[in-house]
Amino acid sequence: MRLQDLSAALLDLDASHRRRQRACLESPQGAEIVVDGEEYLSFASNDYLGLADHPSLVRALQQGADRWGAGSGASHLLTGHSQAHQQAEEALARFVGREAALLFGSGYAANLAVITSLVGRGDAVFADKLNHASLNDGCLLSRADFHRFRHNDLNQLEQLLAASGARTKLIAVDAVYSMDGDEAPLPELLALAERYDAWLYVDDAHGFGVLGQGRGALAEHDLSSERLVYMATLGKAAGLAGAFVAGGRLLIEWLVNRARTYIFSTAQPPALAAAVGVSLRLIEEAGDRRERLRLLAARCRARLDGTRYSGGASRTPIQPFIIGGDAHAMRLAQGLREQGYWVPAIRPPTVPENGARLRISLSAQHEVSQLDALLDCMLQLAES
Repeated sequence: MRLQDLSAALLDLDASHRRRQRACLESPQGAEIVVDGEEYLSFASNDYLGLADHPSLVRALQQGADRWGAGSGASHLLTGHSQAHQQAEEALARFVGREAALLFGSGYAANLAVITSLVGRGDAVFADKLNHASLNDGCLLSRADFHRFRHNDLNQLEQLLAASGARTKLIAVDAVYSMDGDEAPLPELLALAERYDAWLYVDDAHGFGVLGQGRGALAEHDLSSERLVYMATLGKAAGLAGAFVAGGRLLIEWLVNRARTYIFSTAQPPALAAAVGVSLRLIEEAGDRRERLRLLAARCRARLDGTRYSGGASRTPIQPFIIGGDAHAMRLAQGLREQGYWVPAIRPPTVPENGARLRISLSAQHEVSQLDALLDCMLQLAES
């Protein structure tokens, strides 16, 4: 786009209620936050277990900085791979029950790395239509034949797999879909991957720490296979930042040698890696927090059931309040803000056309009374 076209294009976004603007957080992450000088009850964070400001995690990060300094200074393949990184990768692999793991700066970088390293021209990748943008971008950048199947439609996926003559096939899905909170049928997907000799790549950004007693979606379903490639982020339920990929040792060694976003990126600060062990311990001990999330999710479903805003059967911390029109969703979000609730509107292209919504993101720090008050306000404003 030319420079002179940018202003008009931004005005077009304004007119369609799709211009995005940042708000400035002036407090640590938590259920109660301060944004632009105002206090809000937040239902917008992915800090599902409430660990982002946990004293033990903060202290671990401080101690890691004291030991390792502020930055890594280089990529992992030069001098950036510290003992802290190595120990974190080993701990993560053990935690999710895989042979090895590899740290990345973000889930986005991890998704690009895995997909572009495993498939290329002449290969085929099969992706759920509601996959996260980073998975789609990885598919496009791989230059493999890109097939998208209807959301959780196993029959269509099998038809596509059966019709493909590609040497290497890869199925890519989210374990928990970020805007609807529903889950992929992982056991059935793995069965298809086995039947058609395909990789199954699982992005568990929103399941890690929550499902499978905290160990993620594969543990939830007791799944294990050499063709399973697992990715989870550390910036959501784990309370830190970055991501990791876990799988067989041969797979991880291949990524070390071929994953461009790993090879050509400076390693994440070692202080973050040094805090991973504490995060995993907190996740493991967070059974009461996961139970709180389960109760909150059930409460939200029960309150919305039978209304036009029912988001479906999500048992996860992600509870969609689907509006439809962008303008209506923006007005509702603004009305909630005026009542002291921070629940930003989610609009296309993040969600499908006419699928604008408020995404209620639950935290173990929320009280049932706080959720009830939010829903009372949302339902009243939505009908006014």
